[in-house]
Amino acid sequence: MRVARISFRQKISYALVEADCFRLLASFPGEDFVFTGEEIDLKEARLLSPSVPSKIVALGLNYRDHARELGLPLPQEPLIFLKPPSAVIGPEEEIIIPPESKRVDYEAELAVVIGRRARRVSPEKALDYVLGYTCFNDVTARDLQKKDGQWTRAKSFDTFAPLGPWIETALDPSALRVCSYLNGLLRQDSSTAELIFPVPEIISFVSRIMTLEPGDIIATGTPPGIGALSPGDQIEIEIEGIGRLRNYVLSQTQ
Repeated sequence: MRVARISFRQKISYALVEADCFRLLASFPGEDFVFTGEEIDLKEARLLSPSVPSKIVALGLNYRDHARELGLPLPQEPLIFLKPPSAVIGPEEEIIIPPESKRVDYEAELAVVIGRRARRVSPEKALDYVLGYTCFNDVTARDLQKKDGQWTRAKSFDTFAPLGPWIETALDPSALRVCSYLNGLLRQDSSTAELIFPVPEIISFVSRIMTLEPGDIIATGTPPGIGALSPGDQIEIEIEGIGRLRNYVLSQTQ
């Protein structure tokens, strides 16, 4: 099933995406799908970011092929960092390049959407806490990341966390093709089979550090082929079984 968050006549709702309509849900379907009985034509609503997370937990260097590309050894445990909820934007929205950075990159990633509260869960039980999966773009001010030595500023600008287009609930995350397209040209092309730390292990690891709440996002890392964004660009993240997340790039002058 595909779960979307939509805007219709100035009202925001969660909905199930059907072939010809959105079936409205009473609330975020963390554990139960409760329908309101209302249906909306697909053309009459606008897709928003499919989740409103309390936090975004992201991983660095989690693809074997990306580590090979950089000539780096594989990490012994997940390297995690946080992105703020204020960075989230949805499909078709604009990524704004801030004047503080001279190099802003795209990073295609599979995102895990947490469905129910998770604290100190085992890898064997971890997927029981997942609502589904969506596309994520871990936009990064690469020059600031190198300058600062830690990643908070580089990862946290407004619009630096595009998310969408919806949450796919029926998906095996173990071997999904992950791609990015810059202005229609394929730039990244790998598979989650290349993940150093698979999804259940990541969830368990993070939940032993911080409690995960319904709607929280775990971004699982990016494959090789990351590159720079420029004003006027169109960037798309495509993940097998989910679809495409499309965003546009603008420059902020002040």
